[in-house]
Amino acid sequence: MKTLDSIALGLLIIGGLNWLLVGLFNFDLVATIFGGQTALLSKIVYIVVGICALYSLKFFSLIAKSVRREA
Repeated sequence: MKTLDSIALGLLIIGGLNWLLVGLFNFDLVATIFGGQTALLSKIVYIVVGICALYSLKFFSLIAKSVRREA
């Protein structure tokens, strides 16, 4: 499971950096690399990053359990 967690984190960081570029410079790196926002590869990257975000919601419950144990 740690491997999947690391992959999800890495893809979320890539997605976050892409959004930083969009917000600061109106530059979508994923779209630039893969041929535009509507290109199939771009859509796949966006979907995979979104799935990683959904998967990473589990970390909130892990954090909550850790906080409860410390208290």
